[in-house]
Amino acid sequence: MRIATFNINGIKARIEGLTDWLKEAEPDVVLLQEIKSVDEGFPAEHFNDIGYVVETHGQKGFNGVAILSRLPLEDVRRGLDGHEGTGRDGADDAEARYIEATVMGEKPIRICGLYLPNGNPAPSDKYDYKLRWMDRLRARAAELLELEEPFVMCGDYNIIPQDEDAAKPEAWKDDALALPTSRAAFRRLLSLGLTEAFRARTQAPGHYSFWDYQANSWERNNGIRIDHHLLSPQAADLLQDCWIEKEVRGRAKPSDHVPVWIDLAA
Repeated sequence: MRIATFNINGIKARIEGLTDWLKEAEPDVVLLQEIKSVDEGFPAEHFNDIGYVVETHGQKGFNGVAILSRLPLEDVRRGLDGHEGTGRDGADDAEARYIEATVMGEKPIRICGLYLPNGNPAPSDKYDYKLRWMDRLRARAAELLELEEPFVMCGDYNIIPQDEDAAKPEAWKDDALALPTSRAAFRRLLSLGLTEAFRARTQAPGHYSFWDYQANSWERNNGIRIDHHLLSPQAADLLQDCWIEKEVRGRAKPSDHVPVWIDLAA
């Protein structure tokens, strides 16, 4: 099962490029972030026509996540437990940032797609929200781990885990994506027993998944790695490969992110 996470930065702006990429790359499952569309405005029929089941958790003009799958999806859940830990299924959280479903392949895999808050400026209420959101994500991961089944938490984490994940780490030292408290929250996720797929396969620096539109960042390869796949132990046992499809950033009307892939024996 080949799974890609891809922050598309606006489905309406990228639909042509996304369609071309889907036909060319043929992922089994794609987790999209920043669809920037309400559910009823998402072009689901268009993707149905090219062979994908679609589930969305959308929001007008901002955020929004989606799952596109060539395999059947079951038990779809939208949202984490509510803002500040109250409510269920994100009922108290107006920001559409999380979606889950079970992909019914040869081996069922629980897929959790997420768009973690940016958190800037820090300190601020936005940064506090980022850390609370990460706590809620960790709580959900702990629940899923108790089931002892394969699951993947993938998406745009807005976290630069280590200095080698940025071309210019000094430029990010005061940014919410790289603050020690942000990195510590990410490590707390991993400490539950999750595996960061890319670093399980590749240790070298110089690998990025995001290049800003400003200051010729793409041309200068001034990137950061913020799109991640975290695997449960059962999913990690199935991991065959993980890679970043960097060349997509050089295409016409690109997102500022590129797809990050995992290949599971499932």
